[in-house]
Amino acid sequence: MSIVHPITPLYNENSEVLILGSFPSVKSRESGFFYGHPQNRFWKVIASVCGQEIPKNIQEKKELLLSHNIAVWDVIQSCDITGSSDSSIKNVVANDISKIVSESKIEKIYTNGKKAYQLYEKYILPDSGIDAICLPSTSPANAAWNLEKLVMEWSKIKK
Repeated sequence: MSIVHPITPLYNENSEVLILGSFPSVKSRESGFFYGHPQNRFWKVIASVCGQEIPKNIQEKKELLLSHNIAVWDVIQSCDITGSSDSSIKNVVANDISKIVSESKIEKIYTNGKKAYQLYEKYILPDSGIDAICLPSTSPANAAWNLEKLVMEWSKIKK
């Protein structure tokens, strides 16, 4: 069954960094915002990298990202997916990032994990022409990376 991405991209004219995930988890789709699963370390990592408190609600999450010129979206516009499993993704229709890029100051694109990177390379790079940098996934399924290692690696978004 095909599921359409329910969350609009977050960016503004000052956004310089675009972070792309693959597709929102069940928890993110339910909450209506990115990285909604309480075990996902995205918000802890971003807050640490930006030297800020961990945001507690969607409004604080939006303010944290936008105040640090970070845009967030996902590679996939719609797909078949079982639960939140990236490995189950099939029949991908990619998002068009050209509007975000043209309406902002995006200089760098990062992907949150290998699946997002592979999908970006396949579906978006041919049109965007902008190389992406793959960062380790903040998903709790990526147990090989503890929070400290994630923060060190993700710090490159602020350089």
